[in-house]
Amino acid sequence: MPAVSMQAGGPQEPSGGSAGARAARSLLRAAQRARKRFERAEVRRFTGRARRRRTAWILGVGSILLAFALIIGAAYSPLMALRTIEVVGTSRIAAADVVAALSEELGTPLPLIDSNLVKRELSQFTLIQSYVTESRPPGTLVVRIVERVPVGVLAGSTGFDLVDAAGVIIETTPERTAGYPLIDAPDGSSSAGFKAAAAVLAVLPESIRTQLDAVTAVTTDDVTLSLLGGERVVWGSPEKSEYKAVVLAALLVGHPAGTVNEYDVSSPDSAVLR
Repeated sequence: MPAVSMQAGGPQEPSGGSAGARAARSLLRAAQRARKRFERAEVRRFTGRARRRRTAWILGVGSILLAFALIIGAAYSPLMALRTIEVVGTSRIAAADVVAALSEELGTPLPLIDSNLVKRELSQFTLIQSYVTESRPPGTLVVRIVERVPVGVLAGSTGFDLVDAAGVIIETTPERTAGYPLIDAPDGSSSAGFKAAAAVLAVLPESIRTQLDAVTAVTTDDVTLSLLGGERVVWGSPEKSEYKAVVLAALLVGHPAGTVNEYDVSSPDSAVLR
């Protein structure tokens, strides 16, 4: 057994154990330093990735904002100011009158055109049934108009009123306008008879309309057509008017006006000739 020397303060460790402890502590410190280096590298890697993502996000948002600003700037610049008004779809209305009515908007950037002003100005044209507008960069406004379609004539106190199916007066003339039937309905365009007669006239093909002289209706169920030769067409209500028109057109081919006195298509499946 080896001898152990005793000194003040306790037994003295063997020299071999002291060296092993120092080596262990050195390895521990090295491991700690390696871990700290690894952690710092991870932090730098994470913060670098986050920084790159943030930079990419900022650049992306900035690009979108810049593009939006350029678009807005271009849209509201003088380059996009209204310079031309193009009117499409008119026949009775003078296109120049529509352009003149909207001329107040000339010079206004297309996105800033006042739709309420356009509506107010175009509402003064009674012949306009509907319209749509289309902005065509860099400086054109297209106005597409649907005019009212006349269906017949009402006798008025000052002459003859050419009206559409809604009863809107298209024009008034001292003489009856040729080519349109006279509508005979109590109380004029406000009556149920007029609405029924107008509904029938609106669906008649040209081949029948050209042979019409007058339409009479007191109620919604007793529409009667009078042909130019004096023949009568008992129509009844506006129901199935498209079908009735087909039946009447066939009857007029097989039995032309002048060969019969009356065509009854009020029940189109069993039409009657008299």
